[in-house]
Amino acid sequence: MTADPQAVALVTGVNGMDGSHLVDLLIAKGYRVIGMERRSSTPNRTNTRHLEDSMDFEWVTGDLTDQSSIIQILMDHKPDEFYNLAAQSFVGVSWSIPEATLSANATGVLNCLEAIRKVDPTIRFYQASTSEMFGKMIENPARETTPFYPRSPYGVAKVCAYWLVRNYRESHGMHASNGILFNHESERRGHEFVTRKVTDGVARIALGLADNIALGNLESLRDWGYAPDYVEGMWRILQQDEPDDYVLATGVAHSIRDLLDIAFDEVGIKDWEERGLVVQDPRFYRPAEVDVLCGDASKAREVLGWSPVVDFEEMVRRMVRNDMNLLGN
Repeated sequence: MTADPQAVALVTGVNGMDGSHLVDLLIAKGYRVIGMERRSSTPNRTNTRHLEDSMDFEWVTGDLTDQSSIIQILMDHKPDEFYNLAAQSFVGVSWSIPEATLSANATGVLNCLEAIRKVDPTIRFYQASTSEMFGKMIENPARETTPFYPRSPYGVAKVCAYWLVRNYRESHGMHASNGILFNHESERRGHEFVTRKVTDGVARIALGLADNIALGNLESLRDWGYAPDYVEGMWRILQQDEPDDYVLATGVAHSIRDLLDIAFDEVGIKDWEERGLVVQDPRFYRPAEVDVLCGDASKAREVLGWSPVVDFEEMVRRMVRNDMNLLGN
């Protein structure tokens, strides 16, 4: 008998938080991983630096807005699975660059699907959908059947991508699935996101490197989980015999104020409000606010056997400890 050939996965957005955690998971499961990154004069490999000597990982250059580059990668590397995590991923910026957001987050997904259809329709495709598609939350908690009501160019683009995935699945019989992930974070989150802005800011205050943190709406409620748990869900979605769409969420919503309470508590500060350590800045309010996002992952629990492991408080404390270590060195 000959050994089964090593499974190959293509991951876009590989240098981001989710992409880097997914690569770690896939390599641990025995995959060879191809990580697609855009050409830049200075690659941002902070989250993937540890992979530079891995025999099971390779960077390739490509761009979601250039279908020919995706086709070439598929022809060269013949992946079994394709995880599309690349996007213009910052909701707030999508009002400033709406056209670029639509190009990357919607047309980019169309390019991926078309490339698969042309090269090898048996490739299994995962699309990183988002809770921002629910926006105004017509139903709370939201599930796979909840109508979408996006409140940003980012959310609108992701709704378009979601329906493209379903259309190609139903029109061409492709194994294409959406993972509708609610907010998830980790120590690898970028500093422009509110969770990392808080944990980094709290660490700076504790170390005497900053006086306060400037934030927007402290009452926004989000369903936050831990990113390494969520990439496990992505993988499980592509292991199903039939493609489908799944919500991944904790089912519990917390406010930015809750996030601040835990983060400051980790460094021994209880009276952050009284001391004026957080300043609310109108620049950080959204033009169309999303007040609450909370998800129902019952389907994922029942079909995928997936559920989050690390809770909100532990996630925040891990992030603060990580930032304390980074800034203290």
